[in-house]
Amino acid sequence: MRPQDIVVLLKIIALNGRTWQNKDLANELYISGSEISKSLARSEFAGLIGHDKRKVFRLSLMEFIQYGLHYVFPARAGGMSNGILTGHSHPVVAEKFHPELKYVWPDASSYDRGLSIQPLYPTVVKAVKEDTTLYKLLAMIDVIRVGRVREMKFAIEELKKHILDGAS
Repeated sequence: MRPQDIVVLLKIIALNGRTWQNKDLANELYISGSEISKSLARSEFAGLIGHDKRKVFRLSLMEFIQYGLHYVFPARAGGMSNGILTGHSHPVVAEKFHPELKYVWPDASSYDRGLSIQPLYPTVVKAVKEDTTLYKLLAMIDVIRVGRVREMKFAIEELKKHILDGAS
């Protein structure tokens, strides 16, 4: 698995049943078509998507996110940067926990300022500007990557709503 594989699987979930082709994922995630194909193949091998590469095995993905993601794709906050709010700074989480310090994905065109966290894949910054559901899902992933226990529990519950219950 590579970090972008999680991004691709979450994008498929964010599409909420909408029909898609590899080129649609490539365009909406700003990832090359060949990388999308490779990502889907890795996810199939890992047992996170079906052989047809269309059906995400949601329970398996959620188990990986809940129990393995922070070990496989950890993140550490860097220096101060302008960027897109993520992790516990995402509005859904910040409303509940009121963080003192903000976390951001570096983006020179954004006005929010906080400690930088590298996204799972560099093009996430562009993709989330066009997909609020994907933005929320990836911000919850960052809570798991850098958050404290209480915040992580909240993020896991939010992710379960989307991944297991199919909410968007």
